[in-house]
Amino acid sequence: MRLNINAADGMPIYRQLIEQITLLLATGQLKQGDELPPVRVLAQELIINPNTVARAYRELEQAGLLELRQGAGSYVSGAGSPLAKKERRKRLLARVDVLLAEASQLAFTLEEVLELIQTRHAAFQQPGRKRNDESSE
Repeated sequence: MRLNINAADGMPIYRQLIEQITLLLATGQLKQGDELPPVRVLAQELIINPNTVARAYRELEQAGLLELRQGAGSYVSGAGSPLAKKERRKRLLARVDVLLAEASQLAFTLEEVLELIQTRHAAFQQPGRKRNDESSE
C-alpha cells in the first residue's frame, strides 16, 4: 500500500489518508480482510504524527470500512464493497459533470457527446486499435 502526503495540498493530512485509502478500496487494491500498516509504522513511513494516522483509521472504522482490533491491527472490513461502488460512482459522476460542462461550453449537444462516448467505448473494446485517434469529421 503506497500513500502520498502533500503538505501543500490544503487538505488536512488525515483527510488525505482517508481519501487515498478509500480510493484503494474502491479500486480493489485493498480487499476485505487485508491488513493495513500499524499506526506507528505508517506514521514513520510518511513522517507524520501517529495521532494523524490513528484519526484517519478511526474515521474509516466509523464509516464501516475498517475493523480496528485492539492489539491485532487494522483490517479492511466486509462493509467495504457497497461503499467501494458508491465511491467509484461518486468519482465518475464528478468527471461526467466536468465533461458535460465542457461539452456545453463547446456547443456540443447531448446526442453528440453520447455518440463520442460510444465511439470511444468501442475503440477501448477492440484490442490493438489506436485509442487516441481523433475522429474525422
